Amino acid sequence: MASVGRLSTKDAVLFLCDMQEKFRPNIFQFTNIVGNAARLLQASRVLGIPPILTEQYPKGLGPTVPELGAGDLKAYSKTSFTMMIEEVEKELQALGNPKQAILCGIEAHACIACTTFDLIERGVEVHIVADAVSSRSQTDRLFALSRLKQSGAYLTTTEAVMLQLVQDAKHPNFKEIQKLLAHPSPDTNLLAFFSTL
Repeated sequence: MASVGRLSTKDAVLFLCDMQEKFRPNIFQFTNIVGNAARLLQASRVLGIPPILTEQYPKGLGPTVPELGAGDLKAYSKTSFTMMIEEVEKELQALGNPKQAILCGIEAHACIACTTFDLIERGVEVHIVADAVSSRSQTDRLFALSRLKQSGAYLTTTEAVMLQLVQDAKHPNFKEIQKLLAHPSPDTNLLAFFSTL
């Protein structure tokens, strides 16, 4: 049967890519991107989905921003543009090699793109949360999303991910997820991109 990209809590992992201090003034919609990623991290904790956090050259680019709420997570330091460094590979193996990756962070045309390519080549289904990824320029962000869709990644949104993961108002954790959905996701200027799909 063809894969339709249905998310499952049983076989997913949340990737949180390089949301660091030095990027704050330069990334398009940084505050909203991090805010959406933070909600997904909260949802992952409620639903038992393991998160993986990386930092790009933290010595120069600073630590992960506190508002992500990831202070308790081990941050894997890297210089490569992919998140799929040896330590992350080992963590994925320890998790039983999840078959679905939910991807948030920056930059869409660099680390998000390289990570997506690596995951897809390994047979992992990639769900890029479009309103939780960005780049310094909106042009790079939108073309990256288009390019990654061509490569077989699923484009989705913060709210869509949370609702797909619970699937039913009778889900035992639905009330907790519903609290995370109380306010609509902020507009991160994706409508122009949507009109070109």
